[in-house]
Amino acid sequence: MPIEGPLRELGIHDVFQLLDLSRKTGALSVVSALRDNQGTVFFDGGAVVFASIRSNPHRLGDMLVRAGKITEADLDRARAQQQKGDVRRLGEILLEIGAVTPKELERHVRLHIEEVVFELMSWREGYFSFEERPISDAPSEASVRISTESLLMEGARRIDEWSRIEGKVPHVGVVPVLAPLRADHPSLLDLLPNEWEVLAEIDGAKDLREIALRLGQSDFDIAKIVYGMVTTGVIELRDPRLVTPRHVGAPEDARPHVERARTLLESGNVEGALAAARQAISADPQMAEARVAMARALNKAGRLNDAAEELRRALQLDPLHPDTHVEMGYCAAARGDLGEAMAAWERYLRMLPNSGDAARVREALASASALHGLLTGRAHG
Repeated sequence: MPIEGPLRELGIHDVFQLLDLSRKTGALSVVSALRDNQGTVFFDGGAVVFASIRSNPHRLGDMLVRAGKITEADLDRARAQQQKGDVRRLGEILLEIGAVTPKELERHVRLHIEEVVFELMSWREGYFSFEERPISDAPSEASVRISTESLLMEGARRIDEWSRIEGKVPHVGVVPVLAPLRADHPSLLDLLPNEWEVLAEIDGAKDLREIALRLGQSDFDIAKIVYGMVTTGVIELRDPRLVTPRHVGAPEDARPHVERARTLLESGNVEGALAAARQAISADPQMAEARVAMARALNKAGRLNDAAEELRRALQLDPLHPDTHVEMGYCAAARGDLGEAMAAWERYLRMLPNSGDAARVREALASASALHGLLTGRAHG
């Protein structure tokens, strides 16, 4: 019988503790209507072995590429082996071909699981449901086992520390920039090695979450480092949610740039489309359609991981923007992830079942489904 209920009656920490003490094996689903988000955590004998969250659906291969641990060619090679019928996890294949070390692989898998769990631990409302089931159902790409007790202790510590630093670092979506030099500021910086690492990633565009991903560290650890650098006046933080573009006249409309990017892409001018999409984002960084235009151009240029990142941002800005889900499907299909492609196209068809593009999307979905079925049949044949 499933264990379920609202989080206002049984807090998420209590849920984790219950599953740990009773040594449960199965999947915990946590849904928050307020956040429009959902997370899933798999337990094996009370220990956490897999976790994912809808708002941050990073896959292992993409994480390793962004962190500079493997190349796009390594990832394509590993995925090609899976498409040929290799039923092993992606991480196991990457280890075999020598693309990544066991230590780096485990570090990134643990990092992602921990970040998902700590995000879920911050939820105070929502609904949880635990179902006992085999851990073979977990869509993990590498094998990791994390003590639930240690996660609970670290989660409690983070909550305490976040309350201390949130006055200067309100969330991980803020963008760090170098602070202007002042007369009373020392000309030579006395920074620790981990602070120099963060400083080297600051470009006025990447937020703390992106910097953490690049350095292979947790959002929380980067936030703590940035807190110290803000306190000492080395950097300042800009919140994209609060920034209002400054214009002499009326604000620039991003839509003409989006349309120009679409026209240039249709004519085969990929570089021109990329430039127009950048102008659209510069005019309105909060416009999901501008991010989708950039993703389409990046996809056409073969920069699939960059395209996926732009689509992630678009999804954060507007989870119900239909074009985002269509493009997510094509991007996932190009990367060889037919399951993700089909899920994205199905979301689009649920939103706009009678749109002008619905027939084309259904055709792509049917083709992907047929190919996925064929590959699955070969893998188990």
